[in-house]
Amino acid sequence: MPVSGNAFLHWLTPRRLMAASAAVACAAIALKALAWQLTGSVGLLSDALESVVNLAGAGFGLLMLTVASRPADEGHPYGHYKAEYFASAFEGLLILAAAAAIAWAALPRLAQPQPVALAGWGLALSVGSSALNGALAWLMLRAARVHRSLALQADARHLLTDVWTSAGVLAGVLLAPLTGWLWLDPLMALLVALNILREGFGLLWRSSQGLMDEAVQAETLAQIQTVLARFAADGVARFDHVRTRQAGQRRFADLHMHLPPEWTLTQAAALRAQVAAALAEGVPGLCALIQILPPEPDEAAASPSPEESRLS
Repeated sequence: MPVSGNAFLHWLTPRRLMAASAAVACAAIALKALAWQLTGSVGLLSDALESVVNLAGAGFGLLMLTVASRPADEGHPYGHYKAEYFASAFEGLLILAAAAAIAWAALPRLAQPQPVALAGWGLALSVGSSALNGALAWLMLRAARVHRSLALQADARHLLTDVWTSAGVLAGVLLAPLTGWLWLDPLMALLVALNILREGFGLLWRSSQGLMDEAVQAETLAQIQTVLARFAADGVARFDHVRTRQAGQRRFADLHMHLPPEWTLTQAAALRAQVAAALAEGVPGLCALIQILPPEPDEAAASPSPEESRLS
């Protein structure tokens, strides 16, 4: 990606994008509500309800991102990064509530289907709303990778779900009058409810894993191991008991660094600082806690001499 593109994505902070998501959600609610009023389609009503969820999720997400950006304090020495998980969980709960509301509205219509009027206007308004959501979701997903923001990623994936469910609703609104199968409209609404139900449970699961100190992803762990292998290449230092966790945008690693017993505390501290700096450079957002230990008993006999152990 060009440097200017990276700079633009860095400028698009999670808080700015979440505020934009709230604004787009307001526009989507207005467009979809008007489409529902013009057509009477329960499918478009379900689509409008999901946009209400988008607005509530974006508003709460913006609040939690504000909390997450606060610096560490005496009561929270590791920072407030996990606040993002609450935003994701809250949005998941709202999605489940919206799915129940959609099903409540669609089931009576499935038993007694009603005609859909002015489908052309409804389609045009809903397509315009979906285009806004799709463009914003694409931008948010790219920025979420740059900022490593779970709240931003969750909101973006929810917006993408809104785009796909809108497509299903539009298909029902279009096909119902063309085929005469009026039950297609409420059926599509129920399918929308099932789809966003799946997304809601997915968000709740990802949030729970983050709150339970889930380990970093496999590729991130591989980056950590690559950095450590570079420092262990000369056979002087050895690393083990590597444990990782992630909290919002931050990643943490705890590990043991075994050094020869002849090393002074000054030497050991200097190497630990080098390893910590290399880890922070190789894995952005990583905070490493490195415990210095002597070699294991079977390693002590084969430990290098002080001359061989001297830092280069």
